[in-house]
Amino acid sequence: MSTASREGSLEAPTRHPLGQNEPGFYDESALFEELERVYDICHGCRRCVSLCKSFPTLFDLVDESATMEVDGVDKKDYWKVIDHCYLCDLCYLTKCPYVPPHEWNVDFPHLMLRAKALGYRNGRAKFRDKVITSTDAIGKLASIPIVANVVNAANKNEHTRALLESSLEIHPEARLPEYHSNTLSKRSRFHKPLEVDAVPTNKTSGKVAIFATCYGQYNEPLVAEDLLAVFEHNRIPTMIVRNSVCCGMPKLELGDLDSVEKLKNHNIPLLARLVDEGWDIIAPVPSCTLQFKQELPLMYPEDAEVAKVQQAFFDPFEYLALRHKAGLMNTDFSNAIGKIAYHVACHQRVQRIGLKTRDVLALIPQTEIDVIERCSGHDGTYAVKQEFHDASMKIVKPVVNRVKKAQADAYASDCPMAGHHISAGLDDGTETRHPISLLRQAYGV
Repeated sequence: MSTASREGSLEAPTRHPLGQNEPGFYDESALFEELERVYDICHGCRRCVSLCKSFPTLFDLVDESATMEVDGVDKKDYWKVIDHCYLCDLCYLTKCPYVPPHEWNVDFPHLMLRAKALGYRNGRAKFRDKVITSTDAIGKLASIPIVANVVNAANKNEHTRALLESSLEIHPEARLPEYHSNTLSKRSRFHKPLEVDAVPTNKTSGKVAIFATCYGQYNEPLVAEDLLAVFEHNRIPTMIVRNSVCCGMPKLELGDLDSVEKLKNHNIPLLARLVDEGWDIIAPVPSCTLQFKQELPLMYPEDAEVAKVQQAFFDPFEYLALRHKAGLMNTDFSNAIGKIAYHVACHQRVQRIGLKTRDVLALIPQTEIDVIERCSGHDGTYAVKQEFHDASMKIVKPVVNRVKKAQADAYASDCPMAGHHISAGLDDGTETRHPISLLRQAYGV
């Protein structure tokens, strides 16, 4: 049966390379022609209306236009749709029936990325956006002893938050990440991998290098420490990758593709050498894992080193599940963790690995997992921006309601930032837990 004779595609979604170096990628007229084509398909379908603010914005523009069709929407207003997309990828992987190999070839997130790249090149990005996506620079400055205390205090002070609002357009009620002067590099400077023989499986080498990410380095080093402790408890030689820089996801979401390439050119040779030495790679933040498993390979499909790193990169719980399948995971738990309201991060869902976090946590005796598969609406930067914070709080509300309804002993998300956004939505003094921290608690190590 041809694709033309049925409503949607039944095949598994495929992805075309981004094509940022192809002629016409930055052609504005070609871009807007493609935006109109895809917007028209979305208008005729509307399955994605519940996902993020991009689609309600588009449909309101259409419904309020003179023609009540896409051709009645002012093309200047196309940017309103683009600005609300934070590349969660859920529309592509969970909703859209017209993604490739369907002949309509709809890839809404990467079309939005192309538009963001054009906008960035044409000067649409605000100074604020360039600053808050420069995670390494901020982290290095904010983690200086004394400075870290000042930054953390200032982020909770109503007067300095008012200044941030007026100068950088950071929403005064948005929860901002804390910074640690005792960074992961300092905490782990004397760490050496276990001197045990690596036991491989058909998919894992049995040796793991943790790409801590800028967030794991400066904001929540304890999560990376918990990750290290859990893997070593499983007799897996584990190390922290040294001298890495940001994975590039924040700059990708901004459309700053030149910066993404610079970060790639730093990280990929470093990680590829580790792969050559027999190390697998994991990261504690799903967005960073997705960057190496999907986005960089789609940007650089001919780069053998990018492909090499892609094949060796794993989500932490994906890795543990593979070890468990091979009979190599330690299931001797000392502590129960009770009922957990577990939020599945978008950038983990779209890795197409299944609910591996749930599966591993379910191995702990006397444990109940209430799975919540809804976007939190945080994105790392979207939720802190003055113009988008209220929208982000609406997006997270169904997740917050599910957490309340679960009446669980704890709530958790693989994405630390999503977890803190849920905490902000609850606003009851409770705090999120990372699933790897819960696993460490269960092990009692």
